[in-house]
Amino acid sequence: MHNKPVRPVLLVIAHGSRDPRHAATVHALVRRVRSMRPGVRVETGFLDFNIPSVQGVLESLAAEGVRDVVALPLLLTRAFHAKADIPAVLRDAPPQLRIRQAEVLGPSPLLLSALERRLYEAGLTPADKSSTGVVLASAGSTDPEAIAVIAEIAREWRRTGWCAVRPAFASAALPRTQDAVRELRTLGCSRVAVAPYVLAPGFLPDRIARGAAEADVLADVLGPSPEVARVLLERYDEARVPVLAAVGA
Repeated sequence: MHNKPVRPVLLVIAHGSRDPRHAATVHALVRRVRSMRPGVRVETGFLDFNIPSVQGVLESLAAEGVRDVVALPLLLTRAFHAKADIPAVLRDAPPQLRIRQAEVLGPSPLLLSALERRLYEAGLTPADKSSTGVVLASAGSTDPEAIAVIAEIAREWRRTGWCAVRPAFASAALPRTQDAVRELRTLGCSRVAVAPYVLAPGFLPDRIARGAAEADVLADVLGPSPEVARVLLERYDEARVPVLAAVGA
């Protein structure tokens, strides 16, 4: 009766980038997750550009005798990587592993809290909300579902008291950040802030930053903020419950 079931290993799956700031940010986030849940083993694997690869981590875990893994895509929207890339990599995993793919991080009220934290860190105050227009700047996607989710987050965030919130995209969809900044000026918001809805620095976040040249405030990327770490653990818990049920826990 007292044998506690072994918690599944949490495998955080990051995209990877040639930009070294990307991996550094991912590792900082994973360190925060570990500190918040010391009883859970957390590993990191990258789809591209960085090591260890997802496949390499899975093979190492299998070789150690690990059975249960929750694979968590470090992604804000359910676009191509979550629907195609990651399931394909997981299908090639060693057969003795039982793997559940967790949901992507967004949307979540905690991520909106993280966006606001970054804006306040960049110099805004809660008293500025009603006179500030915000550009919710995401990396962009060719997936219409992902684009629709970003637009819905912008609508939801607007209801919390901002002058206006407009979505923008660094690639694959319109408008671009600079166009959304100009639109908010035209609407009459007395200041304009750009909030990057991205997890880590890199090529597209740099493009967002360039597009924010005419804005008054540019927030930092979400990075290893405590809210993001909490969302990771929420998605892990949601995914691991069926694993525990399956082993009779």
